[in-house]
Parts: sequence; structure tokens; C-alpha cells
Amino acid sequence: MSTPQLVVHRDKELMAQAAAARLITKIVDAQASRGHASVVLTGGRNGNGLLAALAAAPARDAIDWARLDLWWGDERFLPEGDPERNVTQAREALLDAVPLDPKRVHAMPASDGPYGGDADAAAAAYADELAQAAGPENHGAVPVFDVLMLGVGPDTHVASLFPELPAVRETERTVVGVHGAPKPPPTRVTLTLPAIRAAREVWLLAAGADKAQAAAIALSGAGEIQAPAAGAQGRQRTLWLLDAAAASQLPRSLYPPASP
Repeated sequence: MSTPQLVVHRDKELMAQAAAARLITKIVDAQASRGHASVVLTGGRNGNGLLAALAAAPARDAIDWARLDLWWGDERFLPEGDPERNVTQAREALLDAVPLDPKRVHAMPASDGPYGGDADAAAAAYADELAQAAGPENHGAVPVFDVLMLGVGPDTHVASLFPELPAVRETERTVVGVHGAPKPPPTRVTLTLPAIRAAREVWLLAAGADKAQAAAIALSGAGEIQAPAAGAQGRQRTLWLLDAAAASQLPRSLYPPASP
């Protein structure tokens, strides 16, 4: 696994714009080298802020949207179209505005879908979908994502991996159902750390003073059971993208000057 690298921006708006530009470059480079790209999206205010910035970026048209696979790191187990679902918010922020191939948009099942209210069955189905997309070159049960993005919660949770709960302890399955999450809704579906660590690059997004303590804990050598963000690492690169407020409790020696 890779050692975390930090980029600190002046504010959350600049962070979103810079991260969107960075993502465009990664996708275009992957498509140029392999013909396609694979990205895992995250929800929350920072994930949606990045998607909105991407929608507004003139360079978004450099992406061949028809050759992009989109996955999700987690999902609130709610009915299709519910405004709290990550995929619903992603469609509003970006996806409905670009010419994606619907077959390459891999939304997690909804609670009124084919698995009904069984989040564990929905998780198993998503794990199967990931496994079917993994090629021989991936050497695992998930495709090797080019970029996997995660928002960092004030409690250090990423995706729907919350401190001390069973999902963060999972070492075999790639997707699990979450029951009794400490923030609503209590039932969710999430990638596990083994699936997250299959990504070439993992980007952790944190903006705002309410994320400062979480960033400091996760980057101070905390264990992944107590601080799930500490366990989210990419094969080739682990990148923390923060604004100045979220980085305010980090030692200055840990990160470079703010990006322009």
C-alpha cells in the first residue's frame, strides 16, 4: 500500500475545482492508455461538490464518457430515486448532463429493487457484479479502479465503514450490508477495505473545520478499526485532498504549501 500524500487548498470551492481537474486528467490518461477508465464515486457534500465542479469544467468534454465505468463506494439502502441516495445526487450533480453508457453506470441496488429490503442480498449481488467486471489482469474479485474517491466523516468513517462496526473488520468479502449505522439511514451497502485497496489510486476528500480532527487522527498512525480512513489506501497512490480548515490540526511539516 502507498504512503499518504497531502494536497491542501485554500477553501472547499478551490479544492473541488482542483480535484475535478485532477480527475479529468486521470480519466483521459487511462482512456488513452487502455481505452477505458473506471472510477468509484463518493457521496456527501465533498463528493457532490467535486461532481458539480466537474460538470462546470470546460475540460469535461475531453473525457470519452461512453468509455467510462462508474461504481459507488457505498449507498444508502433506500428506494430508487430517493433524494438521499448517492446515485440520485450524482445524477443531479453531473451524470444526467453527460453522455454516459447506461450499462457502465453501476448503481448499488435500492431497497425497492429485486432484493427488497435485504441489504445483505443486495451487497452480495453488487459483489457479483464487481467480480464479473474483473478481468484476468486484475487478479482479484474487483476490477482495478483507476480512482476511488472517499469522503471522510467527522468520526473518520469512509464509505459506510464506521469505527468499530463489523463492516470495517471484514477481510474477505468485497461488499457488505451495514445495519445500525450511527448516522441515518441505519441500513446501507458498502465496499469493504479489501475492495477499496484494489484501486490504483484512493483519494480522500475532507473540507471544513468539522473534518479537522478526523484528518488528524487518521493521519497520525491510528488503526483502521478505530479510524477507518486510516485503512483506505491505494495500490499506487493514496491522496488526501483537503481545504485549509480540514488541515488545521495537522502538523505543518506533514503537508506542502497550499496549491494555487
